[in-house]
Order: sequence, then C-alpha cells, then structure tokens
Amino acid sequence: MNFGNKQSNLIGLDISSTSVKLLELSKSKTAYKVESYAVEPLPANAMNDKSLQDVEAVGEAIKRAVKKSGSKRKFAAVAVPSAMVITKVIQMPAGLKDSELEAQIQLEADQYIPYALDEVNLDHQVIGPSEDEPGSDDVLIVASRSENVEERTAACEIGGLTAKVVDIEPYTIEHTCKMIKDQTDVDWADKTIAVLDIGATMTSLNVLRDEKLVYTREQPFGGKQLTEEIMRRFGLSYEDAGRVKRVGGLPDNYGPEILDPFKDQMVQQANRFLQFFFSADKNDFIDQILLAGGCAEIPGICELIETQIGTPTSKADPFHDIECASGVAQQRLQSDGPAMMIACGLATRGFD
Repeated sequence: MNFGNKQSNLIGLDISSTSVKLLELSKSKTAYKVESYAVEPLPANAMNDKSLQDVEAVGEAIKRAVKKSGSKRKFAAVAVPSAMVITKVIQMPAGLKDSELEAQIQLEADQYIPYALDEVNLDHQVIGPSEDEPGSDDVLIVASRSENVEERTAACEIGGLTAKVVDIEPYTIEHTCKMIKDQTDVDWADKTIAVLDIGATMTSLNVLRDEKLVYTREQPFGGKQLTEEIMRRFGLSYEDAGRVKRVGGLPDNYGPEILDPFKDQMVQQANRFLQFFFSADKNDFIDQILLAGGCAEIPGICELIETQIGTPTSKADPFHDIECASGVAQQRLQSDGPAMMIACGLATRGFD
C-alpha cells in the first residue's frame, strides 16, 4: 500500500460516496499553496456508500475532474475508508533491518489478518520504541482486501492518473490536522481533538490525542438525508434538491420544518459518536470538536453543537489564509474546504 514511501508531485484524490475531489498543492519553506482543485459529482449508482460499484464511471469522473482542474500532474494519492482496513499495533524486536522486519511481519501477519495473505495488500510502519516491551518497537501493520485497492487504482488509470500512494482515510485526516491546528484556540499538545466529518452518506469520528490518531469510527448518516427530504417535500429532482440546498431559494417553511430538525439530528449523531469514544477510551473529555464534511457549511451548526454538547466547536478549514494560484476560484474553495479534508491530507503526502 506504499504506506511510508516519499513521493513528490502527487494529486490528492478523494473518491467519496457522491463525488471525486481533486487537489494539487505546492509547498514553500513556510506554507502550502493551492495550484488547482476540482470537485466532480459521481453518477448515482457509481458508489454504494464508499464501495466502488462502477469503476468505469468513477474513472470517467476522475478524467473530468483532472480536465476541469487543469492539473498536469500524472501521479495521485488515494485512500480507502477505515471500514475496509484492518490495523494492528504489534511489537517487534528493535534494530531489525527493513528486509528482516518485512519477512518477520509476513510470517506473523496471519495471526492478525482474517484473510489469506495473497488476497490482501499488506504494509507496515515503525511507530517507535514500545512502552510495554523494552527492547521492542511498536509496529503498525495495515491490511486491506486487494480488490479495494485495485478498484481505486484502476479508476485512476481510466482517469489518466497513476496511483502512487494508497492511504487510509483517518490517517489523511491526521495529516490535514497538522495544517489547521493553529486555527483553534486550543494548544493541541496533550489535548484531545475530535474531527467529526459529516459527508453525504457517511459520518466519521476521528480522535487525535497529542496530534496522533487514537480512535476512529464510521457510520451511515449524512447530508443526503436532508437532500432527500427536500425532494419529498417540494417535489424536486435529486439534482435540483441538492442545488437549492446549497444556493438557496426554498420556501420559508424549509428552515423550521426541514433544516432545523436535520440540525438536531446532527447534534444527536455528534453526541452519539462521542459517547462511543468515551466508552472505548475510558475518557470522558474532548477539548475541541472540528466539524468537517459538506454538512459543516450548514449555517449555525457549529454553534448549535457547541451549545448542546458543551465542547468548543469550530469548522475545519484547511484553506484558511492559504495562497491560491490565479486560476483557482478561491471563494468556492473556501466553501468546499470542510469537505476537502481527505483530499488535502492526500495531497500533502507528496511532501512527506
């Protein structure tokens, strides 16, 4: 899965449940710059949540996104969702050569992977000295069914790109958080930060402690439910419902009868996800919530979550005060920012 190799000139390519999001960054000594970006909707049946159902249709959407962005780069970083990945931290003797470590992991991996090893893509990364076993290193092993990786790389090829890195979505969020940590009033050192990403069909919670990912969970819930309710109540097509949801023009009863109940559902989902984390972590305190995904753009939702849950909440914006190339629509980029967290984390892999 090319978990640790350094790459350059990579496009960050997020294949989500409803769209392809493409981001190209450059970097100076002190800051990133957006060189190009595009968001291209996917056909209705191209994805089932985040599983590729029509690789050809996804590949054609990638091709359109590349053309729309104007990017000339040919290499991409993509990601698989956490639900398609098995991760395990194991202890291995310190000081092993890379070849020795890889051979040892291959020998022991079948203890942790419930599939035949020839059916998975397997990779590892040394985290550092183990606190539990002196003389050993903690090693993160990562595995995903080969079909999950191959479908994404095949879609990239159809789109005219070569996938050089296949990452894991929660770890891309961790990468992006390094860019946005200065936007909050919280010093992230020794603090617990929850990134709640509410997309079109899925919601994920990724919790970082001392800037390292410690917990992730994903469940079906998202803005598609709001779009479908707009369709039902006002007799619109799905495309028209999505458009007026973004740009406005709905009747006066939309707010109190449709939008406000959906916002209440968002608060309930946020609280539910946090309770799952508290139960798993035996920790009942979050210092900061960062709200990401397309639903983060709903007016007043950060304030509502903060009031109802009692935790400081702000919108995750990876493009706050970032420089953009002349061809980039900066206002639209700012609006899309909370939904670009994964694409942004993937794009930064070119500078690891």
